[in-house]
Amino acid sequence: MLAFSKFRKATKIPCVIRRNLKPPAYFRRFSSWSKEPLSSNPQLPLRFCIWVALKFETLSTSNYSGLVSEVLCTNNWFSLYWEALEHLKKSGILITSDLVRVLIGAYWRVGLAEKAIESFSRMGELGCIPDARAYNTILDIALKKELFVLVLAVYNMMLKSNCSPNEHTYNKLISGFCRNDDVKGALEIVDEMGVKDVAPSAKTFFAIFSGLCHGKRVDEARRLFNLTEERGWKPDLMSYCVFINGYCKLGRLDEAISIMRLLENEGLTLELKGYSPLIAGFFREKRYQEAHSWYGRMLKNGIVPDVVLYTIMIRGLSSEGRVGEAVKMLGEMTQRGIVPDAVCYNEVIKGLCDAGLLDRAQSLQLEISEREGFHNVCTHTILICDLCKRGMVNEAQEIFNQMEKLGCLPSVVTFNALINGLCKAGKLEEAHLLLYKMEIGRSPSLFFRLSQGSSQVSDSASLQKKVEQMCEAGQLVDAYKFLIQLADSGVVPDIVTYNVLINGLCKASKVNGALKLFKDMQNKGLSPDSVTYGTLIDGLFRLGREEDAFKMYEHMLKHGCQPSFEVYKALMTWLSRNRKVSQAFGLYLDFLKTLRGREDNSINALEGYFIKGEVEQAIQRLLELDFRFRDFNLAPYTILLIGFCQAEKLDEALIIFSVLDKFNININPPSCVHLIEGLCRKGRLDDAVSIFLYTLDKGFMLRRRICKRLLMCLLHSPDKSHYAIDLVRRMESTGYRINYWVGKGCIVYKAGKIHSLRDSITLTDQDK
Repeated sequence: MLAFSKFRKATKIPCVIRRNLKPPAYFRRFSSWSKEPLSSNPQLPLRFCIWVALKFETLSTSNYSGLVSEVLCTNNWFSLYWEALEHLKKSGILITSDLVRVLIGAYWRVGLAEKAIESFSRMGELGCIPDARAYNTILDIALKKELFVLVLAVYNMMLKSNCSPNEHTYNKLISGFCRNDDVKGALEIVDEMGVKDVAPSAKTFFAIFSGLCHGKRVDEARRLFNLTEERGWKPDLMSYCVFINGYCKLGRLDEAISIMRLLENEGLTLELKGYSPLIAGFFREKRYQEAHSWYGRMLKNGIVPDVVLYTIMIRGLSSEGRVGEAVKMLGEMTQRGIVPDAVCYNEVIKGLCDAGLLDRAQSLQLEISEREGFHNVCTHTILICDLCKRGMVNEAQEIFNQMEKLGCLPSVVTFNALINGLCKAGKLEEAHLLLYKMEIGRSPSLFFRLSQGSSQVSDSASLQKKVEQMCEAGQLVDAYKFLIQLADSGVVPDIVTYNVLINGLCKASKVNGALKLFKDMQNKGLSPDSVTYGTLIDGLFRLGREEDAFKMYEHMLKHGCQPSFEVYKALMTWLSRNRKVSQAFGLYLDFLKTLRGREDNSINALEGYFIKGEVEQAIQRLLELDFRFRDFNLAPYTILLIGFCQAEKLDEALIIFSVLDKFNININPPSCVHLIEGLCRKGRLDDAVSIFLYTLDKGFMLRRRICKRLLMCLLHSPDKSHYAIDLVRRMESTGYRINYWVGKGCIVYKAGKIHSLRDSITLTDQDK
């Protein structure tokens, strides 16, 4: 025992283990304890590792595993422990999954994820079959590294090896799916639990609630919450906080407060994690007074803000325009002994940028740039975004180039901001080069390899298949390295990147280049969204390529992309400009059919009215339908009204005007301008004057051109010239600043009096 006493002093063994260490009898089979010190007997650590491994036969507990893991990490005995396991195997002793799992956990503890996965892969060498706990450890590592593709591959390995997942496995998977914004996948895992007869626990429900709320499906989460309560499950404080957070993110603050009341009724006290989302929610909804009120209430209850809540307050104050107070709050934090983190400083920098204080923002950036962990990619991105908004693209490019020198890798948001800035500055070639840089990244050879040959990886499905094939072939470590290398190979362009470039090309009338990019994007596995299609449709219409625009619309429908209202609005606008108002109306009805709760019969009836020329009936029924569903939007009515004016169908345009007015809906100035112009062109001056009087009553200030057009038409009409004099008086009384109108044959108006008629009319430039 003397040698062992020296041994434990020479090694860093936790005191808890030291108190329980008694050399067992079977240890003497490998060697007797030597009386020599550790330095003269290097075999002692190996023998100790063998003995520790053997202790698992009687002490296979989580506490013991943690202590052994600490010993291995502290003394760097990873290879020695593996050697000990090989000795045990040669001695005919069964190697259990727990013996290897402790090594996996130790590697992960010191940040050696690859070594941890390698140890798992080598379990077969020891004749050891991984159990659910070993698989769970690897799943946990893959989830924390955010390698969701590897998570699914390992789970499939587990099922194929006939290892039954347990509750912890399913909880990890549910959490992983939710973190990856795949709530559907998480719910499928819950269904699978039922099939495998694994009862969900409180942790399972918490993971589901969190996932549903994170996916903005709070109502579904609430129904499940109520169901679990009925079955006897008692929610804890964290569950209530998840719902408060979920409702706040949707802007449903009153419901969040009702959850808080429910929490109080259960005898629970709202803590910091409940106040933070509530205050953030009020700031987001611009309900500033209530946000400050809840913050004051929290302080009154003795709850001290943490760095997260201070960040929320700084962001909220900045959004209020109170940037000075936001900066002062940094000082308050340090007085309380709270150290601001990078996120907190970034909110201050963003607030300064939004307030137009770029110099102060850059000064603060320089101030924190020397601090480790503070000068991150977000800091640079905020400044790049602000510089691009100001049109200072060259300065933004300088910061972008500095990032690489500092080893700070740009994110997809950084790339998108700079690409957008370059497009707006007309630097389309440079924007394209930046796209290629995103794709190639820091590993051109990997990008080239993935894009070629039979093992081509073009989308998430092919990537998942490739990783699963590697895992099934026992190449789990290779699969891990592959995914890590892929993650580090560059910033993958997203749909926003392509939309920015496509928009830039369309604005520059380079639609063919935009269409080529559209195809490239699909070849790389990205699906176009409604913004992509809407941009291309608008671009094609601008070049008069109406047929191609509608082909793009058909392509959109064929590939299952639901057009947004903006797409329909663009189609309607261009059809109306081309005097195809009936077709535009039909498209709007198609859009209505995509909305939930709309009956096809009532919409088809509207179309029937329109076809028969019963415009008043059609518009009136359409308005009634909109009001019933509480989603009235003036835009389609404006498009139709202006379209009829452009098609010179002024009676139909006036019908829409009168129906809207009947429903007390304000017709906007552009509609009035088109009506006045059309009516003047057709010599229908009485109607034109009526529309102009409507604009005066509503307080609209029309531009000089349309006012001059109407007055000139009135002055040149034998029986309507007196209208011009009356209108001038009305215009001046409603805010038009008329200095004088001069010219042969029109009105000379000075000092509030009409002197004569002369040729031209001049108004001041104040008119909107």
